[in-house]
Amino acid sequence: MRLVLKIVGGIVLLAVVAVALAVTIVPRFLDRIYYRGPASGHFDGAHFANPDNDADTQQIQPAGGGRASFFWRYFTGCDGRPAWPTSVAVNRIAPPARVEGERMVVTWVGHASVLIQTQGLNILTDPVWAEKAGPLGTGPRRVAEPGIAFDALPRIDVVLVSHNHYDHLDKATLKRLWERDRPRIVTSLGNDSVIGQTGAQATALDWGQRVAIKPGVDVVVTRNHHWGSRWFTDRNRALWSSFVVTLPGGNVFFAGDTGMGDGQWPVEAAALGPIRLALIPIGAFRFVDGQMESGSHIGPVDAVEVYRRLGAAHAIPIHWGTFRLSFEGYDTPPKLLAAAMRCTGQTGFAPVAIGRPTEVAGYVKPVTVTPMARAALLQCLDTPVVRDLR
Repeated sequence: MRLVLKIVGGIVLLAVVAVALAVTIVPRFLDRIYYRGPASGHFDGAHFANPDNDADTQQIQPAGGGRASFFWRYFTGCDGRPAWPTSVAVNRIAPPARVEGERMVVTWVGHASVLIQTQGLNILTDPVWAEKAGPLGTGPRRVAEPGIAFDALPRIDVVLVSHNHYDHLDKATLKRLWERDRPRIVTSLGNDSVIGQTGAQATALDWGQRVAIKPGVDVVVTRNHHWGSRWFTDRNRALWSSFVVTLPGGNVFFAGDTGMGDGQWPVEAAALGPIRLALIPIGAFRFVDGQMESGSHIGPVDAVEVYRRLGAAHAIPIHWGTFRLSFEGYDTPPKLLAAAMRCTGQTGFAPVAIGRPTEVAGYVKPVTVTPMARAALLQCLDTPVVRDLR
């Protein structure tokens, strides 16, 4: 018996030592330096930061709840979350090979992946054709197949990569695109290091910098409010961003992945010229019942205000209905968006079906609406129908 206790005690001791070593060594091993450059208002020489405060991106639940407690409930299935469908039917309609002039056709591929066709260019945002969004084949599984089969994609000229999270930067997809089309890949500082691991080359820019694509068409890297990481310990080693594509018939704004922050970043994007189309995230905002936003992800309540501040003529909601990343039900984001749009009296911001090419009308200055205080909007949304949305 004494021998057995010694053996068990030895095993426990070794396990404790192993855990201690792992806690000490593994984080350093997983850390990466993606960018070296001069310090700035949002880079301290080692890590990037949101100049409007980073604290809210450190938590995902109200009252200071963190990721650890959420993931524990997520993986143990004890958070009472509403069920999602295991699969969603997608009716794919092949997009055109090219769209010339000021005509614009947009196809939502799913999540934050959107094909924008205009001015003879095929522009693809945050392309992810992976089955799962996570490292080493792990992570949430997609419930809707990509709206365009990869082999049916027209030749891609420009790729925009907003940050390095797995549901936005998929190395396998970028490798296939690079090997097939050699597109111009534009991203924010440091993400070119991750993309370069695939053999692809990317142009990495700071907020406010731009690159010319062709006469009259530029890509401008613009501010939003988020964070970046591939392995947690490399947090904020690379920058996150939104984008403005300047176009003769009105600009396109791609928000990437973002929380509200100070709410001035849409105003900054609008200052670059009239926005014909905005791609605005509305999902992954709820981690407990009733939550309306998280520090890293706007929900529909803030998305309608972003839309107003952009002054966009049209907007398509993205970042919902593809990968389950949070608590809310599958169709809660678009239903809540419709209710918020009715409350604010706005039009032109509504979902499109995955895989269905959509013609975007030319830019017409939207009717000015009176700004609605967030508290007033929440009061307007305090109805039985909205309260039933989980």
